[in-house]
Amino acid sequence: MKSPIRVAVTGAAGQIGYSLLFRIASGAMFGPDQPVILQLIEAPIEKAMKALEGVSMELDDCAFPLLKGMVLTDNASVGFKDANWCLLIGAKPRGPGMERADLLKDNGKIFTTQGQIIDSVAATDARVAVVGNPANTNCMIAASHAKRLPAERFTAMVRLDQNRAQTQLAKKAGVDLTAVQNIFIYGNHSPTMFPSFAHATISGKPVPAVITDSAWLQGPFCETVGKRGAAIIAARGASSAASAANALVDHVRSLVTPGAIHSVAVKSNGLYGFDANVWAGMPVRTTTPGSYEVITGYAMDDFAKSKIAATNKELVDERAMVTELLG
Repeated sequence: MKSPIRVAVTGAAGQIGYSLLFRIASGAMFGPDQPVILQLIEAPIEKAMKALEGVSMELDDCAFPLLKGMVLTDNASVGFKDANWCLLIGAKPRGPGMERADLLKDNGKIFTTQGQIIDSVAATDARVAVVGNPANTNCMIAASHAKRLPAERFTAMVRLDQNRAQTQLAKKAGVDLTAVQNIFIYGNHSPTMFPSFAHATISGKPVPAVITDSAWLQGPFCETVGKRGAAIIAARGASSAASAANALVDHVRSLVTPGAIHSVAVKSNGLYGFDANVWAGMPVRTTTPGSYEVITGYAMDDFAKSKIAATNKELVDERAMVTELLG
């Protein structure tokens, strides 16, 4: 049996956290032979901490063999101590009448503090995955305050968009989900993100050769994937939780699986026409557990370039709104 790894989770008693923790403890995220210690962080609010206590009781009652301990805390310095993975789920939701700039600044302050604390107390091999929205910019903010941990250790999740895109293509083509491969997400985790269908395949053939309706691919397909979160809120009266938790399991599992090819938001370093200092979704290949390289060989047509330019502009505009929060 391997030594346990420490996994810190913010917003641990929230909807996504509740859907996530049992998957981690079961081995779905890190594998069936990797013990874990869960370090669960909640807001310093009595109701939240009481809910977290209930979640921990349920985890106990599941008798997961891989779960070797739990830390319950409202102190981030305690929660992130020696953590090997920091899963940043908790974030302030956008309220009625709130401008995006206000949300960015409010959440930016949270991720400023978390970035500083993680850099100070987390394990030397710590990796950070950001889910709390606006995920790309929150990730950029947290990474900007890290002096010890390199920028490539900080990733944001676009895997939910990838999963959504894969399912939409499979349904349109009338094929099994597994027939759809290499559908990658570029840019922001927002309605501007771009699912690059031209490079994806269905049963080994390019998507445009199987789905010949280019108007659907360029229009309803991109729109459905980009606005899926809003559609779910309209349908169930609450935001995506189980699917977001599942995507985070996929995100981390792929990042610890050498050879895996998947979509991750990383510091762009100017690739694919993105501003060098924004975090943008791109295709990556996992090299060693926790490390990756961006796949750079995909050529973009004019439509793809226009979509990437639009999502890049949004990322640059978001960065401008939080300039004073960057380290």
